[in-house]
Amino acid sequence: MKAKVYVTLKPGVLDPQGKAIHHSVELLGIEEITDIRQGKYFEIALDADLSETDARNTAENIAKNVLANPVIEDYRVEIVR
Repeated sequence: MKAKVYVTLKPGVLDPQGKAIHHSVELLGIEEITDIRQGKYFEIALDADLSETDARNTAENIAKNVLANPVIEDYRVEIVR
C-alpha cells in the first residue's frame, strides 16, 4: 500500500521559488500562465496488512508532524492499494 502526500504553501504565503519559476516560464515566451506555486510530493510505502483507515491515519500523522509546517503549509493524503 502507498500513501501519496502533497504539501503546498497556504494561500497568501509568499512563494519566492514559485515566482522564480513563473519568471523563467515567461522568459520562454509562455504568457498564458497567471501564477505558479511550488510544493512537495512524497510517497510512503506502508504495510499492505494495514486497513485503509489505519494507513490514512499513519500517513496524516507523518504529514502533520514531519513533512509539513502547519503554520505555512497545507497537506493532502491519498491512499493507493
